[in-house]
Amino acid sequence: MLQIIQNYRTGKIELADVPIPNCSSNNILVKNIASLISIGTERSIIELGKKSLLGKAKARPDLLKRFLNKAKKEGFLKTFQEALGRLDNPTPLGYSSAGIVVEVGNNIHKFSPGDRVACIGAGYASHAEYVTVPEHLCCKIPDNVSFEEASFGMLGIIALHGIRCANLTFGENVAVIGLGLLGLLSIQILKAYGCKVIGFDIDSSKVNLSKEIGIYYAFSDIEEFKNRVDKFTNGYGADAVIITASSKSNEPVNVAVEIARMKGRIVLVGVADVHPDRNEMWHKEVEILVSKAGGPGIFDPFYEQRGIDYPIGYVRWTENRNLEEFIRLISEKRVCVEKLITHRFSVKDALMVYDDLLKNPGKYIGVILQYPDEDLRDLSREKTKVLNQSYFIDSDKVNLGVIGAGLFGKALLLPALSKIDKTNLHILSTSSGANSYHTGNKYRFNIITSDYKEVIKSGDVHAVVILTPHSQHKRMVIESLEKRKHIFVEKPLCISEEELIEIDSLYKEISNTGKTPFIMVGYNRRFSSHSLKAYEFIKDRTDPVVINYRINAGFVPKSHWVHSEEEGRSRIVGEICHFVDMLIYLTDSFPSRIFAERVRGNDRSVVNSDNLSIIISFEDGSVGNIFYTASGDKAFSRERVEIYCEGKTVVIDDYKETTMFFNGKRKSFKTFNQDMGYKNELEHFIDVIRGKVPPLITYSNIYYSTLATFKIEESIEKGTPIFL
Repeated sequence: MLQIIQNYRTGKIELADVPIPNCSSNNILVKNIASLISIGTERSIIELGKKSLLGKAKARPDLLKRFLNKAKKEGFLKTFQEALGRLDNPTPLGYSSAGIVVEVGNNIHKFSPGDRVACIGAGYASHAEYVTVPEHLCCKIPDNVSFEEASFGMLGIIALHGIRCANLTFGENVAVIGLGLLGLLSIQILKAYGCKVIGFDIDSSKVNLSKEIGIYYAFSDIEEFKNRVDKFTNGYGADAVIITASSKSNEPVNVAVEIARMKGRIVLVGVADVHPDRNEMWHKEVEILVSKAGGPGIFDPFYEQRGIDYPIGYVRWTENRNLEEFIRLISEKRVCVEKLITHRFSVKDALMVYDDLLKNPGKYIGVILQYPDEDLRDLSREKTKVLNQSYFIDSDKVNLGVIGAGLFGKALLLPALSKIDKTNLHILSTSSGANSYHTGNKYRFNIITSDYKEVIKSGDVHAVVILTPHSQHKRMVIESLEKRKHIFVEKPLCISEEELIEIDSLYKEISNTGKTPFIMVGYNRRFSSHSLKAYEFIKDRTDPVVINYRINAGFVPKSHWVHSEEEGRSRIVGEICHFVDMLIYLTDSFPSRIFAERVRGNDRSVVNSDNLSIIISFEDGSVGNIFYTASGDKAFSRERVEIYCEGKTVVIDDYKETTMFFNGKRKSFKTFNQDMGYKNELEHFIDVIRGKVPPLITYSNIYYSTLATFKIEESIEKGTPIFL
C-alpha cells in the first residue's frame, strides 16, 4: 500500500510502498477513501524535520538538555548514536481520515467490516491506503455525510474542544482571530451553538470565504476589527476570544486581551507567543487558557490504546464524543466543510502537493487526498513485501528473522546485529508498515512484513530475534520453540509465573527429543567487558561473595505502559531481572531465598514498587542486595556494583570504570564509552548457533532469573521471605 512518511532525521518526504499494517486486538483496520492535510500542523512537522541537527537542538532545547545529561553519564558517542537512532525514524504524516472498515480486532464490538468510519489521531489516521485505528479514535459516518466531509474529523474536534475550553453560554459574543481551517470550522460551530461571532484574518480571501459560509462579521483590517468588536458588544468587549492563528509573535494574544471584556476568556488553539501585556491583563483580570487538541483522552494510552472510556457522568465530552458531535453537526448541515475544500489530489501526487504546499501555503485551505477504491481481497499477501528481489540464502550464514523495531532496537540492537559477521538480516516484522519499510531498507533486510507469524514460519529463518513489548514475548517464544527456531528475546522472557511454567514445560518436552533450540534473553550486562573483569577477579574464590547493586533508575509515571499489568507488568519484571541475572553471573549460583521491601508512599509522585531493597540468598551461601530507586536525581550515576570476598573488592561504576582492590593495591579498567555489553551478547548468540562456542548463559540461568523476579513481587505482597 502507499503511505506518506517523513524521515525526521533528514526531513525527506517519501511516498512509500509499505506492508498493510497488522490489525491488533484493540484496533480496526480501515481502508481510507479520503484524508485531510492539516496544513499548519504538517507544515511545522516537515519544517522541523528539515532542520539540521543544530537547528533541531535550537528548536527543542528541552531535548538538548536531556541529551547532555545522558551524555555525561553514559558517554557522548553512545548517547549521540542513540539520539541519531531516535531521529532516524519514519514519521507517518496525517491525522484525520475516513474510510471503510475491513477488519476488526478481537476486543472490538462497536464496529464491523463494511462500516463507514471517520478516523483521527497522529500515528493512526495517516495518509495511507490502509490504517489501523483504536476504537475510541473512530466513529460511524451517517449516510448523508461523505468520506471527504468526515475526513475533517480531527480538525473539527480540535476546534470544538477549543470552544468548550472557553466555557461559553448561549448568546455570548465570541471573537475568532485566524480564519484558516481551524478558524473557519470554529466560527461555524460557534454559530451552530447560538453564539454571536466576529472574525479576523490578515488574508482577505479567508475573510471572504467566511462570509460565503454565513459569517458576515469578518474583517482583514485590524483596526476595523477592533472597532467592530466594540460596537458588536455594545462597548463591553468579547466574552471570549479564540485564537486559531499561527504566529511567532505575541500580537494575537495582545489583541485578544485588548478586545476581551472584564474577566473575559482567551483560548489559544493555534500557535502564538503567550507573553501578553501584564497591565492590560491585570486591569481586566482576563483568563488565558491553552487548548489541548481534541479533548479529554488525547495521548492517554489507557483511553486511546486500551479502549478504557471515561464515565460520561464525570467527563461529558471526551475525544470520541467530540468526534461524534462534530460528525452530527455536519450531518445536520450546521457545519459546512465542502466549501472549505480548495484542492483534491490523488495520493499518488502527494509529493508534488507537499512540495507546492511548502512553497505556497497561502493558496491552500482544505486539501483532500483521495485513495484508489479497488477491492483488495487478499490482505495477507499485501502484509509482506520483498525488498531485495535477487536475494539468495547463504548456507554459511545465520539467517535472522527480527520481530519488532522500536526505539531501543533501532538505536542499539539492530546496528550491532548488522555488523556481525556470518549473519544475514533476512526478514523483519513490525506492526507498522512504515516502520518495516524504513528499517528494512536501512538495514538491508530481504523481506519485510507486518505479520510476525511470517517470520516464525519461514523455512529460511534459523533464529528469531524478538524485540517487541513485554506482553508479546511469551506467545512469540512459544511459537518459535514449536518451530524449533533459536531465540533471542529482549528481556523479560515473559511477564507472569504462569507464562514461565508454560514455556518451561514446552522447552523440557522439546529437550527430550534431543533437538533443543538455543534460547537467550537480552541480559546484556553479563557480557560487558567490565563484568568480565569483575568475574575473572573473583572466579577462583572458595568463600561466599557479598554484592551490593545500586540502581538509580529514574522516575517513570504510574500511567506508563511499563506499569501496566497487561503490557509491562512492572519494572521489577521488566528491569530488575537484569540485575538478578548479574548476581547469578557473579556468584555462579542460583537464588535460594528472596526478601523484598518497598517504600510506603502515595504511589503517584513516588511509585512504591519502583523504590525497593531486595535481599537474595544463593545456594553457595553468597548474598546480594539490589537497591533500586526511581526517586534519585538523573544527573547522578545510574548503576554501581560493589563486590566483596576473600579480602578483595571490586567496584563497577556505570559500566565505564571498574576498580579492583587487593592487598592494599588498586587497579582500574576504563572504557571510553559506557560498555553495556549489547554487541558482545549478540555476537555470542550467533557464535553459539554456529557451534563456535558453548553458551555462557544457560536455560537454567534464564529460568531462575525470571522466576526470581516473580518471587520478588510475591515477597512484597506477602511481606515474608520466599524460598525458591
